[in-house]
Amino acid sequence: MLLIRDPLLEFIFATMYKLIRSLFFLFDAEKVHYFAMNALRFFCSIGFMRKLLAASFQPKAKDLGVERWGLQFKNPVGLAAGFDKNAKYLRELETLGFGFVEIGTVTPRPQDGNDKPRLFRLPKDKAIINRMGFNNDGVKVVSQRLKEWKEKADSHQPLAVSNGLRLSTTNYRLIIGGNIGKNKLTPNEDAWKDYEICFNELFDYVDYFVVNVSSPNTPGLRELQEKDSLRKILSHLQTLRSERLKISADKNIQKPILLKIAPDLTLSQLDDVIDLAREIQLDGLVACNTTISREGLGTDAATVAAIGAGGLSGLPVKKRSTEIVQYIAQQLNGEVPVIASGGIFTAADANEKLKAGAMLVQVWTGFIYEGPAIAKKICNNINK
Repeated sequence: MLLIRDPLLEFIFATMYKLIRSLFFLFDAEKVHYFAMNALRFFCSIGFMRKLLAASFQPKAKDLGVERWGLQFKNPVGLAAGFDKNAKYLRELETLGFGFVEIGTVTPRPQDGNDKPRLFRLPKDKAIINRMGFNNDGVKVVSQRLKEWKEKADSHQPLAVSNGLRLSTTNYRLIIGGNIGKNKLTPNEDAWKDYEICFNELFDYVDYFVVNVSSPNTPGLRELQEKDSLRKILSHLQTLRSERLKISADKNIQKPILLKIAPDLTLSQLDDVIDLAREIQLDGLVACNTTISREGLGTDAATVAAIGAGGLSGLPVKKRSTEIVQYIAQQLNGEVPVIASGGIFTAADANEKLKAGAMLVQVWTGFIYEGPAIAKKICNNINK
């Protein structure tokens, strides 16, 4: 079988993706997303095709594993929440070489999200604006899907071995994060109940949790980033975790709880988050979510205005994200691990985040612009 390892073949593949991307960009972004992922799912359902894809997209670099919270990440490059909201494409994303995938944001009840269109590309800026609004199938459906995935993964056998190269993507199992939020109609004073429901439903099926109070697309959600509101939600989840772990048969699991923050926090708000993280011994932070800022865009102002509200991600967020990662790492002396997200397209971008103090990195918009080989390309050139 021909494996895509040769630099020439990788160049050809990259060129092909640019052509495919130019075609995809002619159509609605959300529809293209599901078309592309469903096509990938079809190919991965064919045994020899999945073997070929796995061999083509697995990183060549070795010794990329990261250990934290009792978890073994096979590499430090993950996929941020929002890409696979409903845990439908875990096999496919594992095949593409990601070290971990964060599903969600998941809410207690299913919700359709905001009106369409709600996902927009800004090619001049290598950016995306979205106002999805936590559209998801609801935590009951997602937890059942994760249960089935876990059962299959536990019994999974390696795909094949060819010339000493293991083609399986399960040398380390794929780490799954659960990004949880509140339903749109849930008042903020009752938000903690929504987070509790999601936490309990997903507890047995995800490896870590991320509390999302920083999306700009659910009215009033960012108000929960205030210190007192955060303390109530996070401390309650920590209490729930302690109770669950006491009765757990597996004494090695930790189920870390992380907080995802916005890049639009003021310095005083960021200091509040840092103080709280230290006070309650938070397991980690994810920096950052999308921004409501539109500063410095190359796309003409009329086009941006016509798109309207939503969170901006991609290259324009890169600098601010790095600044926040670095500030958190310095203020907490590395005591609280940080997962960096925002403007990561290349190994150089990932290295910048790691140098600033991040432990792991996540891509999202970079996947759209760089293509399905992004995890491999970053891993093969990352500083370890």
